[in-house]
Amino acid sequence: MATQRRVNVHQPIRRAAVLTIAALAAGTLAACGANEEAGGGGDDETGGGAATIALLLPESATARYEAFDKPLFEAKIQDLCADCEVVYFNADQDEAQQAEQVDSAISQNVDVMVLDPVNGVAAASLVADAQAADIPVIAYDRFIEGADYYTSFDNERVGELQGQALVDAVGGPGNILMLNGSPDDPNAAQFKAGAHSVIDASELTILAEYDNPDWSPDNAQSFTTDQLDTIDPTTLAGVYAANDGQAGGVIAALTGAGIAPDALPPVTGQDAELAAIQRIVAGEQYMTIYKPIKGEAEGAAEMAISIVNGEEVADTTDFQGVPSLILDPIVVTADNVGDTVVADGFWSVDEICTADYADACAAAGLS
Repeated sequence: MATQRRVNVHQPIRRAAVLTIAALAAGTLAACGANEEAGGGGDDETGGGAATIALLLPESATARYEAFDKPLFEAKIQDLCADCEVVYFNADQDEAQQAEQVDSAISQNVDVMVLDPVNGVAAASLVADAQAADIPVIAYDRFIEGADYYTSFDNERVGELQGQALVDAVGGPGNILMLNGSPDDPNAAQFKAGAHSVIDASELTILAEYDNPDWSPDNAQSFTTDQLDTIDPTTLAGVYAANDGQAGGVIAALTGAGIAPDALPPVTGQDAELAAIQRIVAGEQYMTIYKPIKGEAEGAAEMAISIVNGEEVADTTDFQGVPSLILDPIVVTADNVGDTVVADGFWSVDEICTADYADACAAAGLS
């Protein structure tokens, strides 16, 4: 059954990543009610009630969605339109459940739908359903064919940065494993293409490659463990892991195979999850990609309010024919944790430097 919660968005943000982005909706902040020009599904014949915006996120296993995307989006909507409401859904990585949630949002006559799909390809039909009900759709984080707008990061660049970091860390020829994201996630294909563009031109040799359903850390650990049955772990030069959850599974498999934490090969990641930042400080994970989610979430909120107000969405670029806000990813290693995720308030020193990481933090200059 579809899970939802209607909230009046008056929740404080626990942390705010400091990122300045171009205003997407200059001059649109005064009018917050739904109007006929907006093309939304709300009923304005009752006297012009406040607009309702649906936010549909794909899963809760990845820390970013509940901890950052949702509260940042809600807070920006509240800032731009105090009377607007957000109807929130999380699909828990269940494609059928997300389809039910889209139907629920349509039945509630929301004015705008912000959709981060479980399956980006299949979600094109969900977009068509919403648009048939006169509800504009903003594809959030993952591209959806036919969406009205899109906001995300330069995903191929993410893969390029990950691949280059691994090539640089190995510093020459070597054997690696490659763990990509879910085949159903269109972003995963872009990360993979970007990483291959660098790795394939390097001296690294990919011994085995895996497209991981649902981005599962457990699957990543099992795949790596299986590969280590035929590979001497000490001869592995590095591992490309497309996100931090998989990196954690890879590192668990490597340490389970007898590799000491201070002798682990370089392992990549993405999302700047707290556990990954701690592993990076401790020297267990080589790098992650930090995507300042504040810019993405607030950009989507600004797009939504522009649509609600019937005004043009400003400062977009074209991505596969869809007006888009595309942001830049940032590489994080032990050398710049303080200058990136800490400086932006994404994670605090106290959160990173718990007792288990106190010595590593002191060595990294974070204590």
